[in-house]
Amino acid sequence: MYKRSLRKPDGRQLHLYGFQPISEDIVAPSPSRTARQPTSHLRWHPLRGEWVIYAMHRQNRTFLPPAQYNPLAPGNDPARPTELPVGSWDVAVFDNLYPALSASAHPPPVINVQTRPGLGACEVVVFAQDAGASLGGLPVVHIALLLEVWADRYRELGAREDVQYVFPFENRGAAVGATLHHPHGQIYAYPFVPPIPARELKMQRRHLAVHGRGLLETRIDDEVREGNRLLHVDERAIAFIPVCARYAYEVWVAPRRGAASLAALEREERESFARALKTVLLKLDGLWEEPMPYVLVLHQAPTDGLPHPEAHAHIQIYPALRMAGRLKSLAGSELGAGVFTADTSPEEKAAELRAVKVTID
Repeated sequence: MYKRSLRKPDGRQLHLYGFQPISEDIVAPSPSRTARQPTSHLRWHPLRGEWVIYAMHRQNRTFLPPAQYNPLAPGNDPARPTELPVGSWDVAVFDNLYPALSASAHPPPVINVQTRPGLGACEVVVFAQDAGASLGGLPVVHIALLLEVWADRYRELGAREDVQYVFPFENRGAAVGATLHHPHGQIYAYPFVPPIPARELKMQRRHLAVHGRGLLETRIDDEVREGNRLLHVDERAIAFIPVCARYAYEVWVAPRRGAASLAALEREERESFARALKTVLLKLDGLWEEPMPYVLVLHQAPTDGLPHPEAHAHIQIYPALRMAGRLKSLAGSELGAGVFTADTSPEEKAAELRAVKVTID
């Protein structure tokens, strides 16, 4: 993997990655030459015991531009400013123009709950130059490159004192909140470990202490042995609908070895992981022969300076549910109580996805 880091006219960083060396004459563009001052801060939720981010400046961010114009598309027309340069690169990462978290966050207000500055980072990850592409439609080697890019950002962002958890994700489709058409995801680098990964890590630590091996490794062995929820498996990576899935078509993709982060994967493991991920995404799109809206998240070890032998990096995918031709939203029980009601079984949905024939290059 080759990398070149540039500075945009407004002060934000741009990192270009590629299979080949990045040209020295590439210039980083930006919609403006004026530096922005994010105003986000954190407030403590005393009943839930967790931090809430307040970033009111994000109300002005780009939302669903016309299909014929995308500010992420490479270009050099000054009348249509873009975030990405013309040139030979394969994956691009840049600081979000409207970050929820940043290294330059202002002091927080003094109110009747604990507050903190909204320190951290928010980056946009553009998966490919082709605005019509999709993550699942990219070649396996390109997806493997993206995994390596995520690993590089994990190392770099995780080394910062204001970052304790590096969280790559993709919101795919307007139904789940995607605001741009170009194939892209984001990275949030939090100054704390978010509640869901924190709870997972707690359960993983407990299992490791009792059984002497990782919780996800144990679950993977169980899935391989039973077999009826598997979507893809080889000696290094696996994809399956978990027995405890809360969403229809929820899929987990993981290395079979208990690697704590993507940065801990060997080259062969990344390639197997990429093949497993592509298989799943093609199956989801092939299920109804149309793009499946989904949320894709990566859980891995915190970067809080503590050892995390319990951590096992893995991707979780939550497709937007389509029932009777309509998208099913989360209801009061799920959102307000955190108690999910599954209308389908993992075994049934795994069988449907296994039946979708896909071709992997």
